[in-house]
Amino acid sequence: QVQLVESGGGLVQAGGSLRLSCAASRRLDNFNILEWYRHADGKQRELVASITSGSNTNYDHSVRGRFTISKDNAKNTVYLDMNSLKPEDTGVYTCHAKIRALSPKYDRAFWGQGTQVTVSS
Repeated sequence: QVQLVESGGGLVQAGGSLRLSCAASRRLDNFNILEWYRHADGKQRELVASITSGSNTNYDHSVRGRFTISKDNAKNTVYLDMNSLKPEDTGVYTCHAKIRALSPKYDRAFWGQGTQVTVSS
């Protein structure tokens, strides 16, 4: 069973920083894509950042330049470094890992339980 466990969330003032961690029970190179999602109150879950097995990264426009996604293969851990935090960054951040198959219907995806990030004004 694949498990993803997030940690590092908390309460921080605007302008502050946090590092979120997603510890996986399997080697990260098992996954084609590793992602961080955010689910804020009153809003739909949105993709914040992603990193591929080849370490290519992509960011939502709202966090580009402030957040950095990275991974440590030796620790089986994905990180999201968040800087210059804003109140609108508040939400539950969840880790998502996807394994692509030759046929899309056989794709496998895994979710963590999430970690709460609250940014105060």
